[in-house]
Amino acid sequence: MIGPHVVELAGQVRLADRDWSTKSDDLKSATRVPLAEITTPRQHHIQDRIDAGWAAEDPLAPIAFSVLARQAGFRQFHTSWLPTLRGPIEATLKTVGAERPFGRAATHVEKSDGNGALPWTLPLHREEAIALIGVVRTAAILTLAAVTGMRASELMELEVGCRRPPEEYGPDLVRYRLAGKLIKGQPLGGVHDEWVVIHDAYQAAALAEQLHNDPEAGTPLLGRFHFNSRYQWFRNWVNGPHGQRLGLAPIPNERLTLRMLRRKLAIEIAYRPGGLLATKIYLHHVSTATTEGYASRPGGAQAELLAEVNDHEQQRNLELVLAEFRNYQQGILPAGPGARSLTEFFASIDEKLDSAAAAPKIQRSDRDVLNLLTKRATVLHLGPANYCWFTDPSRALCLKLAGTPTADRPLIGMCDSARCPQATHHPGHRPLWAEHADRTKIFIGQLGTTRKTERTRLQADYDRALRVVAEIDAASATTDEESA
Repeated sequence: MIGPHVVELAGQVRLADRDWSTKSDDLKSATRVPLAEITTPRQHHIQDRIDAGWAAEDPLAPIAFSVLARQAGFRQFHTSWLPTLRGPIEATLKTVGAERPFGRAATHVEKSDGNGALPWTLPLHREEAIALIGVVRTAAILTLAAVTGMRASELMELEVGCRRPPEEYGPDLVRYRLAGKLIKGQPLGGVHDEWVVIHDAYQAAALAEQLHNDPEAGTPLLGRFHFNSRYQWFRNWVNGPHGQRLGLAPIPNERLTLRMLRRKLAIEIAYRPGGLLATKIYLHHVSTATTEGYASRPGGAQAELLAEVNDHEQQRNLELVLAEFRNYQQGILPAGPGARSLTEFFASIDEKLDSAAAAPKIQRSDRDVLNLLTKRATVLHLGPANYCWFTDPSRALCLKLAGTPTADRPLIGMCDSARCPQATHHPGHRPLWAEHADRTKIFIGQLGTTRKTERTRLQADYDRALRVVAEIDAASATTDEESA
């Protein structure tokens, strides 16, 4: 939200440091009171001046005379000039006023909570501007750590110019890469490697480059940093008046480490079909985890990660089944070949709950619902755009196609949810099917007249996607009509 504006602010600070520095070549030493040249100190100087004998109500107490002198072309402001300059400076102050030098007339931005627009910052002193730049750099570090899973050593090895050119594979199909080094478990100095990242991480690296004081290719992008202290400063800023002014959601006062972010990302990726292998590859764990798996070492990292993933997966499945049961109670029904079976199951659960509620001294609670849904949650598998209820291996279309009817898990990669009797589609899957239909239609339109076989295959795929979307819409429409 404020990243581009902070980049501009950083440029203003660098320009001011160059022009207002006492080492600037254009400054000269004064041999007289520069009355004609000087015709606005920072907040932390006011108390120093009051302690030195200035009156608290003196209008010149907050004026930075040293900066004023350098803006007029002189290297130093001498206190002996003040009696002569006080009158003209006070007159100018009454006319134009005084304000902090950075962030004046800031561009308006929308608040994060959607409650209107406001200037992205209030006017700032230099120290406040430097602190704000540091907050945004920390936000870039947090983004990189959270969505790439890089260790601290790997983040610190990123260099200016680490962003590789985007690789385009089609409309909205772009791959982004960051070049860096692997350090842990590698020879001294590490080895060069690359991370495939999402656009947000790519943009965070670009923002860090733009905020760099010396963005020369090959220099450290983030440098050495202490994550815990940076995170505390960032949290204090977000939860403080500046962050709340922008409508940012408060950050809970809980401990957070890079390791926690890395493990959270690993679990989220491992949730997905084939996710465990993808996690090992993406987080560069392949060789170590594979070795531990071959050796069958009890308590190895692979076994610990797999057990943790399974626990989280079961909890997630239970939450998904409960959400769909609540949808059923509200009249939002599933679609797909397995919809009837799932609806009958939910109806039986609802009937049991009604019977239990009618019994004396028994109350219907979420715990009762979860207990009844637990068994169904254990057979839930997530497809790319469907739910697979693997209750009967002999009915699984993927196992029939693969010739492995006795397998204990579905082959999600071979799932044809539009034909499998154990697959269901829900409103949350509709955007995926609609997007697939739109893209397939575009591909069909780009085919030449001679590519009849490809056109026939894509047309069937397109018709299937439209049919699934229509079934999802029909289930919702039926529900709405019944409610009306």
